[in-house]
Amino acid sequence: MPYDELLADRVRATLADEANLREQKMFGGLAFLVRDKMVVCVGTGSRALLVRVDGVREPEYLQREGAHHAVMGRDRSMGQGWITIDAASLTIEAALEFWVAAALEHNANSAD
Repeated sequence: MPYDELLADRVRATLADEANLREQKMFGGLAFLVRDKMVVCVGTGSRALLVRVDGVREPEYLQREGAHHAVMGRDRSMGQGWITIDAASLTIEAALEFWVAAALEHNANSAD
């Protein structure tokens, strides 16, 4: 199943002003990288967006509607700071902008 192209277009528009932006297929979807580090990845199915955020703030972020700690397969944790967001929680533009901003904040402050 291909990634959600409409969501990818929305992410692309949200990141349009970012320098050093590139796209790369990964995790079965389309990842958006800034400074060669993944910010978000548009995927398939009900958990449509994978975001890389500050792991210290993960518990706070997981309180938001549609947010889940990211797992690979059925039960393998991706580690602290990886969150998936349900597609249904991204229908409002402000929600998508929140997650992209959180990921950009981590991107700007991280060395990994």
